[in-house]
Amino acid sequence: MRYPDFDPVLFSLGPIQIHWYGLMYVVGFVSAWWLARLRAERIGLDRQQVGDMIFYGALGVVLGGRFGYTLFYGFDQFLADPLWILRVWEGGMSFHGGLLGVLVAALLFARRHKLAFFQLTDFIAPIVPVGLGAGRIGNFINQELPGRVSDLPWAIDYPLYGPEMRHPSALYQFATEGVVLFVVLWWVSSKPRRRGLISGLFMALYGGLRFITEFFRMPDPQLGFIAFGWLTMGQLLCVPMVLIGILLVVWSRNQPVDRSARTAPTSDSASAP
Repeated sequence: MRYPDFDPVLFSLGPIQIHWYGLMYVVGFVSAWWLARLRAERIGLDRQQVGDMIFYGALGVVLGGRFGYTLFYGFDQFLADPLWILRVWEGGMSFHGGLLGVLVAALLFARRHKLAFFQLTDFIAPIVPVGLGAGRIGNFINQELPGRVSDLPWAIDYPLYGPEMRHPSALYQFATEGVVLFVVLWWVSSKPRRRGLISGLFMALYGGLRFITEFFRMPDPQLGFIAFGWLTMGQLLCVPMVLIGILLVVWSRNQPVDRSARTAPTSDSASAP
């Protein structure tokens, strides 16, 4: 398969360039806003508050993602060119940094609106994979995250990385982190669940899926493999995610069931998983 001839710039308005990568973030945030509105009554939020929540989350994603990438993957580049940290449109965002940013934003939002922290993160978790999937499409368009060399029929050539055919690893991650994770979490969260369960599933499933797909992706060139000749930084950061996720799932079994804020409980909470 041949790599599509994408121009990273979608269109230009004079000196202003609109990049596909930036557009994918817009798609992710707008989709999250729309999906959150569908279920806002579950935690008693109105439309204005949903917009505020997405704004908090957007700040967490962008600031946390960029600082996380700088810390985990690009600290030497930052030291050589400090202004590089501001050029977000060139790519270079860390999911794990973005996750930390979103958790801080969720904590602030939950305190402001008098919500339990895990009540809010359970609400947020099922809508996050849409943005993750959109981001992976942006990675593919930017020729970021090239896969390892492969002779499979669907292997693809990345013009920036030589003539070898490679796994389309960004598309693998779009399918797993975006599509599969969204379907599972949206389905599981379709009914009231014990507090913390959805958050735990998100952490464990994302960490596990990302750990697996990293085997098909080239390690970050500035880091290479960081241990055992096969462990990447992405995999290392996913290990605590999986462990924390499993602990949250176990912890959730003793937590109350979060029901709609507008609907009184009709049965004992022990009947829900």
